[in-house]
Amino acid sequence: ILAQAILEVPQSSESAANSRTEMVSPADKRKIVKKRIKKFSRFQADRFKRMTPAWRKPRGIDGRVRRKFKGSTLMPNIGYGSDKRTRFRLKSGFYKFLVNRPADLEMLLMHNEKYAVEIAHNVGAKKRKEIIERADQLRLTVTNRFARLRTEEGA
Repeated sequence: ILAQAILEVPQSSESAANSRTEMVSPADKRKIVKKRIKKFSRFQADRFKRMTPAWRKPRGIDGRVRRKFKGSTLMPNIGYGSDKRTRFRLKSGFYKFLVNRPADLEMLLMHNEKYAVEIAHNVGAKKRKEIIERADQLRLTVTNRFARLRTEEGA
């Protein structure tokens, strides 16, 4: 009973606002299964510097990869595709939405349970701070929240 009483003590509104306890979770809680994460690399690309590792279908008449011999390199097939309903999802369950300016966040006003904000790499520290403040007001999740934010000295 004492443990329940301790758990039910309400926090003051100021401390609740400062600690981001009411994190938004995705509306669709479907399990994400990625059938294959590793890229398909080109056959024998590790042997020759002139061959790029980007996938190219083998077309040789005697090629063991094309003939699907046991133990040879795997070829991409339709069966490696992820579930259509969870494709492009992050591990958190959100879809990524790239943001360059604070005005871009207004598009996500009603979609904070579907999309997570990712601030573009070329956005400066000042603009990042504005984007993060506006995202907090709209209860949006920011994936790279702490990137390029300095703590002020003497504060």
